[in-house]
Amino acid sequence: MTALTNSWAAPPALVPAPAKMTVAEGTFRLTRETLICAGTGAEAEARTLGVALRTPTGLPLPLKAGEPKAGAIVLQLDRSLEPQLGAEGYRLSVTPARVTICAAAGAGLFYGGVTFRQLLPPQVFATKRVARALDGGWAAPCVEIEDKPRFAWRGLLLDPARHFMPPEFVKKLVDVMALHKLNTLQLHLTDDQGWRIEIKKHPLLTKLGSVRKESPMHGDRKRGDGKRYGPFFYTQRQIRDLVAYAQARHVTLVPEIEMPGHFLAALVAYPHLSCRGGQFEVRTRWGIEPDILCPGNDAALAFVKDVLGEVCDLFPSRFIHIGGDEAPRDRWKSCPKCQARLRAEGLTSEAQLQTWLNRRVEEFLASKGRRLLGWDEILEGGLTPGAAVMSWRGIKGGIAAASAGHDVVMAPTTHCYFDYAQSKAPGEPECIGGFIPLSRVYEFEPVPAELPESKSRHILGAQGTLWSEYMWTPRDVEYFAFPRAAALAEVVWSPAEQKDFAGFERRLQNHLLRLDQLGVNYRKEPAGAGTSGR
Repeated sequence: MTALTNSWAAPPALVPAPAKMTVAEGTFRLTRETLICAGTGAEAEARTLGVALRTPTGLPLPLKAGEPKAGAIVLQLDRSLEPQLGAEGYRLSVTPARVTICAAAGAGLFYGGVTFRQLLPPQVFATKRVARALDGGWAAPCVEIEDKPRFAWRGLLLDPARHFMPPEFVKKLVDVMALHKLNTLQLHLTDDQGWRIEIKKHPLLTKLGSVRKESPMHGDRKRGDGKRYGPFFYTQRQIRDLVAYAQARHVTLVPEIEMPGHFLAALVAYPHLSCRGGQFEVRTRWGIEPDILCPGNDAALAFVKDVLGEVCDLFPSRFIHIGGDEAPRDRWKSCPKCQARLRAEGLTSEAQLQTWLNRRVEEFLASKGRRLLGWDEILEGGLTPGAAVMSWRGIKGGIAAASAGHDVVMAPTTHCYFDYAQSKAPGEPECIGGFIPLSRVYEFEPVPAELPESKSRHILGAQGTLWSEYMWTPRDVEYFAFPRAAALAEVVWSPAEQKDFAGFERRLQNHLLRLDQLGVNYRKEPAGAGTSGR
């Protein structure tokens, strides 16, 4: 549980739980006289907090520079806090006379503002003005909080390739992530079932690759529904808008462009990039496609650089995810170009050929100031020097990569695959299979016990994945994501020694009221069932 001292009442229901919190007597009330005061460099975060508070309350909350006044909400940058709190940590002081948020950087001020909003009634998260007065008004309990995240990477993956999710929903998801102090959203933009990002140099990717003639039928995955799906994709203008929207909320959008496998939608547009040529169609069933990118083809390498060049121009993220998973190499074994490449480079296996491809991609990304990130299959032929690994097939890949000095994001199927069922109860929606209740997410420990302590710094954090084969709509995504994403948020933010699932469940009941205000279609437990999902 949260380190709590001098408690005179039940601790506030904060999610994720802060590292240190002292609860004192009294409350701070938002009124028509309340000001928001910004110190030098804190103006942007003060404006963001002001907008978030004005919308539901209808209060003026004017922004003022200069010396703080009584009754004000004060945001101050203090660079001296960085050694102790980092860029995302903060101190929050709430007294009857004033609210003060101090941090070393804008991200910390933002998260301090998120915590302050959670101290207020849940209606403060309403997306429009609250129509009637609240009993007790807009009051927050007096607290002293010092807080910082445990991990730098606190993420979710959204899959618009299988089922497209409109930009408006991506923004909503970013907003809800920010409430949970989640800071990374990976966008799975390409797959066998669809290409979802505009690439100006190769327009056929979206003209042909963003449409499939049908999809698996809802409720019967072995049959097609006979309905054309698409064209659906994000324009470059939409991507830039989403990136800016997320940046303002301290969420980084990380693009994933799958290669060499999960590449069929690109081959539909440009079949000469495959090993055997011929005509292809966008895959209409879920699963893995045998036709993949041909690394023996120089044109394929030029194509990859074209695509990633435009992707890097759109996304300022440090990492670019290149997939690398579930790539059947059978075509390479019989491909003259691939075998010639293998011999010319002195390689002894097709797995090494994939590593050779990854090295070329890594060099290109490095020329753009970026780093390569891939699923743990990229370990199989040997890791390229600067590659980072996303460990999904359990934790062994993460252990191997971190032990070798590579950065790792943990996303194992055992705890982080949010497309698995949340409950075994009747009436749950169709899913890909598996079972991950809320309690299993909460018990996840991103740093494996087997990993030497000297290598634990390579575990950047963890990520929940929302593969959308069985998520047809944004409401489906919300149902599978929440409240499990709230549990993951606490795993990656709060101190490990303070884990307390019973305490989390109690706080979650109040936290869900916030999600109600945001219109989130989270999974609701039957009355008296608790939230474990078992």
